[in-house]
Amino acid sequence: MKPLCRDGTMTLAQWIELAAPLGLDGLEYYSGFLELADPSQWPAARRAVEARGMVIPMLCCSPDFSLPDPELRRQEIEREKNWIRMAATLGAKYCRVLSGQRRPELTINQGLDLVVGCIEACLPEAEACGVTLILENHYKDDFWSYPEFAQKMDVFCALVDRIRHPRFGVNYDPSNAFLAGDDPLELLRRVKDRVVTMHASDRSLISGTIEDLRREEDGAEGYAKRLRHGAIGRGLNDYDAIFRELRGAGFNGWVSIEDGVNGMDELEESVRFVRQKLKTYWPA
Repeated sequence: MKPLCRDGTMTLAQWIELAAPLGLDGLEYYSGFLELADPSQWPAARRAVEARGMVIPMLCCSPDFSLPDPELRRQEIEREKNWIRMAATLGAKYCRVLSGQRRPELTINQGLDLVVGCIEACLPEAEACGVTLILENHYKDDFWSYPEFAQKMDVFCALVDRIRHPRFGVNYDPSNAFLAGDDPLELLRRVKDRVVTMHASDRSLISGTIEDLRREEDGAEGYAKRLRHGAIGRGLNDYDAIFRELRGAGFNGWVSIEDGVNGMDELEESVRFVRQKLKTYWPA
């Protein structure tokens, strides 16, 4: 993230070339990439991916909709609308939204009211652009101070329940449920009818048990000290159970692989694992 979004030491072209040998169908973009700051560069950024036989299915954005100041929230809404237009130009059918940061001064009800109002204000732009907004059960944007306002399952589900619109759905990430101290399968069962895209990743326990994790990390700031990234299929997530639930709910959307923290070898392993599971549960 830092080379692409902060210091510019990696170009989009270099990043695309890293991904190309993996045999992927798509390459997810992040709105904070430095080269996307100029709208005139968006068509070229799309062509660079499509030239390697891929598409851009999703644009990941991190609007901060829990800001108490109305003017700052208005600015975040305008930023998200711009990202929706960016997504459409890139050819992406999905554009992520988040709830915002879990600021200590906000009650749950206050936060829900603020976030729902902001997301609903963005939906006309999404409809006009043919883009679906997807709310992720996220942990925290790389550049935020506080974790996600709707990180916890009950708050996330309450937020999803309040927004009923054909251009709004859920981006499900099972690993983030562990970071929230929740059961990823329980969360999936509660929102599976609203899931339109998925982030696949995996975490492993460094020490202790899941019960230790939930007791010590529940709602804590900072990444869970007992968890580490790893190749998909080697961690805590039960992907057979996850994909059975999704298939039963009629899911047939994009699954984005989130891996590579420990190098390209593990990322290649994750790609093979996810492809095999998709063939098993969604045979051609």
